Amino acid sequence: MGTPRDPAALIAALVRDVAACESAVVAFSGGVDSTVVLAIAARALPGRVVAVTGLSASVAAAEAAEAARLARRMGAPLLALPSGELDDPAYVANAPDRCFHCKTGLYALCRRVADERGLRCILNGANRDDLGDWRPGLRAADQAGVRAPLVACGLGKAEVRAVARALGLPNWDKPAQPCLASRLPYGTPVTAGRLAAVEAVEQALRALGFRDVRARHHGDEVRLEVEPARVSELLAIASEPAGAAAPLHAAVRAAGFTRLAVERDGLRSGRLNDAIRSSMHDPPRPPGSP
Repeated sequence: MGTPRDPAALIAALVRDVAACESAVVAFSGGVDSTVVLAIAARALPGRVVAVTGLSASVAAAEAAEAARLARRMGAPLLALPSGELDDPAYVANAPDRCFHCKTGLYALCRRVADERGLRCILNGANRDDLGDWRPGLRAADQAGVRAPLVACGLGKAEVRAVARALGLPNWDKPAQPCLASRLPYGTPVTAGRLAAVEAVEQALRALGFRDVRARHHGDEVRLEVEPARVSELLAIASEPAGAAAPLHAAVRAAGFTRLAVERDGLRSGRLNDAIRSSMHDPPRPPGSP
């Protein structure tokens, strides 16, 4: 893996890369990757950067609220704009390229803001590790001419977190939070009701103290994933519908599920992409990647 690079040197490289943009819109989700990019842009382009967050039923309300808090903390103007994915039949169909349609719409919003405000570049939070996974959104970024500073400077996820910590960002160790539609198997149409169902169950899991969670929607059954080290704890809770577990079971029923199951290997990000990964040959790459 080589010697870890100094976060200060990485920050300096990122500042140089972003400063070359002269002005920018940052596609901002509030995750650690895009937060690092926004923090760097606020430092490199003071007064010449705007963050754009897409709002839809696919984004958990808590995530949108946190993105707003983070932008305020960094002193960056934030525009939270309806992204309208559920109006796009190609997105609703939930084929394996769903993320391409989502990101195409988001980057169109960013481009509109950039054109209206005379801002030169659009930046996203893609990092080097994303290049080896199934990420149709990278193709959307490529088509929209979006820059990926973390990729350009060669940062993988571990280095992104190290930089976030060095910058004093409060979410440096935040678990990844992909959009709620990622909880639906490909081919299951994306609806506001299904998204609300998985969001409610995940909220109930967090209320029990679990931090990194997924509630996968499988028709009448919801499949729960938590940190691998805490699977046994969740299994004990799931087996007892009374007491402390009652709110979880109530949330599952209220969300319309009749059964819950616990994935015994714990949370595995991108579990629903397994079949796709096995057939990948040439994953899409953002501009500037090697």
